[in-house]
Amino acid sequence: MAATTTAGGNAAFHNFNNDFAHITDPNERRRLALAEIDKAPFGWYHVRACVVAGVGFFTDSYDIFAINLASAMFGIAFFQDSKSKGTIPVNSDTAIKVATSGGTVIGQLGFGYLADVVGRKRMYGLELILIIFATLAQALTSNSRSMSVVGLLIFWRVLMGIGIGGDYPLSSIITSEFATTKWRGAMMNAVFAMQGLGQFTAAVVALIVTVGFKESLITGSKASTCTGVCQLAVDKMWRILIGFGAVPGCIALYYRLTIPETPRYTFDVARDVEKAGEDANAYLTGKAEGNPDEIARVTAMAQQSEQLTIPKASFKDFVTHYSQWKNGKILLGTAGSWFFLDIAYYGLGLNNSIILAAIGYSGGSNMYQVFYKTAVGNIILTLAGAIPGYWVSVAFIDTVGRKPIQFFGFFMLTVLFCAIGFGYNTLSGNAIFALYVVANFFFNFGPNSTTFIVPGECFPTRYRSTSHGISAASGKMGAIISQVVFGPLRTIGMVTGATGKASTPWLNHIMEIFALFMFCGIFTTFLIPETKRKTLEELAGEVEGTPNYDPDLVNKASEATAEEKVAVTDDSKIV
Repeated sequence: MAATTTAGGNAAFHNFNNDFAHITDPNERRRLALAEIDKAPFGWYHVRACVVAGVGFFTDSYDIFAINLASAMFGIAFFQDSKSKGTIPVNSDTAIKVATSGGTVIGQLGFGYLADVVGRKRMYGLELILIIFATLAQALTSNSRSMSVVGLLIFWRVLMGIGIGGDYPLSSIITSEFATTKWRGAMMNAVFAMQGLGQFTAAVVALIVTVGFKESLITGSKASTCTGVCQLAVDKMWRILIGFGAVPGCIALYYRLTIPETPRYTFDVARDVEKAGEDANAYLTGKAEGNPDEIARVTAMAQQSEQLTIPKASFKDFVTHYSQWKNGKILLGTAGSWFFLDIAYYGLGLNNSIILAAIGYSGGSNMYQVFYKTAVGNIILTLAGAIPGYWVSVAFIDTVGRKPIQFFGFFMLTVLFCAIGFGYNTLSGNAIFALYVVANFFFNFGPNSTTFIVPGECFPTRYRSTSHGISAASGKMGAIISQVVFGPLRTIGMVTGATGKASTPWLNHIMEIFALFMFCGIFTTFLIPETKRKTLEELAGEVEGTPNYDPDLVNKASEATAEEKVAVTDDSKIV
């Protein structure tokens, strides 16, 4: 019996299921369909797919980075009193920023799990809707006698963080499962590299709104005197800056909602070609859900369940799979590497005020100059190290390989953090700036890129999204530790009224601690496999004759099928 064709697909995501629908053996049809994806020559289809997924990361990065620029504006807009004097309290500032990371952990674990259970297609776009909604809600938030503006911002940023967290596993695995094997790393890296453009755009928007309200801002000589028209201007500025983050998401939303289910998920997890195709067609025609012929659907599912050699996903199989050291060590390697990375990656930002002062972009005689220098300074920092690092990684990820880039990145970061930490009190501002830029470069041409890519490739389809979510959540836990624990530690021993390096007397020791975390990352790198130019099925141990081949996979599938038959037989006897 030939398989029924499926509908769905758009300019960015081709429907590969139909190309081999005439083949009756589901295992052979699966092999040929996936080979078609793996060997497809790189073309505009791949570029469009990267853009659709990348816009999400652009939005994520914009929203996260914009809050750092808006933080000073919150102080003027909501804390203009004799106690705070136009400066947001440290605890409130930290809580607002950490709220995003906390929500991100929930989103990474929740969306990662659901994408393996209900499908990539059904979840993709929902996280973007949540981001758009929460972003607009933040921009409309205000103070009142019964509600704290900080509490409201924390609430909306937790929700936004959940959406941002969901984008990590979904965009990674969807790009991975649609990509050609030869350039899969570059495609995934290009999606992740949109973070750099998001940071850059946030700084540019901050600069535009600052220039737009120049006449009002120059009336305030400092934060405590920015009242009247100056305060009104700042209140408008932060709302525009935060609210603009919803614009790119709205553009990409249609394409995310109309993608077909990935063929790998349809074959390996859903085993329901009929329903997946009808759902894809329903989204294209504006319906909420597809309505396939139930007889044809049940028949096809029964045949695939009996004949497909890939094990079915279950909690028992998940535990069995990762209880084996050869599989568990990979998850430990991806999660551990991301954890160590994010502690230092977010911690490097603790140097920002000193770096900006070193290059002459801090302070000013009025609030216009303060905001102007902050925006321009951040543009310089992003262009100097972050963006070049991302795109150099895109260029070499599929030739040099993931593992060498991650290993060398961790090594260089260990050296750089040692240099910053041990030489902190003797280095000039320009020297620290140079080390900061180089560190940013090797973060992105290093573990910041590879920790996102490898988890989207090295796990089996049935647990790929969940495993990526666990790895990413581990990283965000590191980020929370960096913000909550190491942030306050830098001010130990500070004298009241101190400025410059004197305001962060313990920062050198924190940099030394970060060097230790980077050194630990070198060892977790040994636990991950090299995924360059290997198919996802080969990495999952499904291809006979390859080093990764796992003959137990066929046995697991056969045992699971036999158990299902026994269960069905027992049920029929009871009836």
